[in-house]
Amino acid sequence: MTSSTGLATPLADGSEVPFVVTLRARPGAISIGSLQQPRISIRVEVPEVWDMVRVDTPPTESVLTVKVRALAALFPDHDQPADFVVKRRGIELRNELASLAENGVTNGSTLLVMFRRRRPVRS
Repeated sequence: MTSSTGLATPLADGSEVPFVVTLRARPGAISIGSLQQPRISIRVEVPEVWDMVRVDTPPTESVLTVKVRALAALFPDHDQPADFVVKRRGIELRNELASLAENGVTNGSTLLVMFRRRRPVRS
């Protein structure tokens, strides 16, 4: 990412944060895991609250860990992570205990965390 000063924003390991993960995201980032490990920066969106957050994490971290941390930041009133699914490129990541890398998540990827079941529209 390039800041207003024209300088790239680095991760803790020196790699650059992709611009796409910063679009309309909250300021700052959720940091998961050890800073000594290689890290990726991903974007996690929760459409039910119309908000998104940047997550800096090792690619060996599980999808479930990222989901729980993102929900804690974006949807703190809901304490049941099992009510939500994680999707990448429109496809549900069914094995949430597998690592991000095993699920094909790379630096700059976007994960969508949404309710498992459709919610009724109220008027």
